Amino acid sequence: MTLETRLAEIDSYIAQHRQNALDDLALLCAIPSVSAKKQAQQPCAEFVCTLYEKAGLTARLIPIPEAPPIAYGEYRSPNPNAPTVLFYNHYDVQPAEPLELWDSDPFTLTFRDDKAYARGVGDDKGHIVSRLLAFDAIRSVSGGELPFHVKFVSEGEEEIGSPHIGSFMETERDTLQADYCIWEEGGVNEEDAPYLYCGMRGIAYFELHVKTIAYDAHSGMGGSLLPNAAWRLVWALSRLKDSDERILLPGHYDKAIPASERDMELLASLPNDYEDTRTKFGLPDGGFLGGDATRGAEYMRRAVFEPTLTICGLDSGWQGEGAKTVLPSEAHAKMDFRLVPDQDPEEVHENLKAWLAQEGFDDIEVCYLGGQRPARVDPDHPFVQLAAETAIRVYGQRAVITPIVGGSGPMWWFSNFLGLPITAPGIEYPGVRAHAPNENIRLDDFNKGTRHLAHLLLQLDAIA
Repeated sequence: MTLETRLAEIDSYIAQHRQNALDDLALLCAIPSVSAKKQAQQPCAEFVCTLYEKAGLTARLIPIPEAPPIAYGEYRSPNPNAPTVLFYNHYDVQPAEPLELWDSDPFTLTFRDDKAYARGVGDDKGHIVSRLLAFDAIRSVSGGELPFHVKFVSEGEEEIGSPHIGSFMETERDTLQADYCIWEEGGVNEEDAPYLYCGMRGIAYFELHVKTIAYDAHSGMGGSLLPNAAWRLVWALSRLKDSDERILLPGHYDKAIPASERDMELLASLPNDYEDTRTKFGLPDGGFLGGDATRGAEYMRRAVFEPTLTICGLDSGWQGEGAKTVLPSEAHAKMDFRLVPDQDPEEVHENLKAWLAQEGFDDIEVCYLGGQRPARVDPDHPFVQLAAETAIRVYGQRAVITPIVGGSGPMWWFSNFLGLPITAPGIEYPGVRAHAPNENIRLDDFNKGTRHLAHLLLQLDAIA
């Protein structure tokens, strides 16, 4: 059987068995595995293992202290010299609230207008089911076996920053040795072109707390005598970043690796959404940070290669309707640093505490909620290039490659700690509404993303 014939039969198998996979997806999405609420994670991990076994993998739960278990699946190809592919996914989901903004029950897979709606349908349960359908399709043209070894990791805390993935990776390092890694999700861009990303920014997330007096005071009686917690916090925050958006922590940029010529070349090949994003957020022309200089390639670079510090929330004093003349006793802020290679969130934590103390704000309590290191993969690695090339038969064009995306995740543990090349075919599109009400996937993208993955896996022997 020629390669073309096998690929055609894989496509036919996926089309014929898609509904079976969607039935499995419906059962998986019905489990409300919301990690922020520590809800239904154990039963969801158990069901993922059931799906592994249905796809011919040997499955087991790997316990993690003080965390939901890892759903782990493994398959050994009859060919001992076959490559090993490690798959990373997650079975936890974001909270569904606000529920009133959903057009259907968030934990009931619902079909409308050639789309499937449910919490987790794209991020990331749909990808788990798509991966397993790809395995079944490859088996159908390979004598019931897979021509590669499989190691499949699904964790239950990705949506809260994967706080325990590091301890798992360190403990199971030998178990997880592989040749290649398929990352959790991917898909098509705004032009319906397949895209592959080769890195993620890191993150360090903090809460700042300050208490100045025993309880809130009358602003007229205490305004000129008592320290105001809100002002105290605002003054502290003003020491962290200047009006030119420069982060002021000493040494913060020392390890930041700037975009290379190759990075800029890849960014230039991507759709530039300057006008669309400007219009969507109601900005005037030149209204992005950096003003008129932030256009073209510089707009693309700043979007992913610039370290950031974002105040995500502020809380102090009276927030209700009308006036209340109160002097706040407490103030709180949430903020995140987005990091570029090779910045380290642990170093950011230490530098933040030291800088606030140096500036006279050692009364500010710094709570580190966790972080992820930034990750990079060589975009010219043969595995990534094969993934780009095998998109042609499915999408009619080669996949575009982006060197890094603005979001964060635990990729560093796989790209750097394990040293694996990583790529990410997938089933999403820009309207997926991940983390928002009415999360959805297009059924055609489910077909194409599954086909793309199956085509890539079947042709791994093309890598010299």
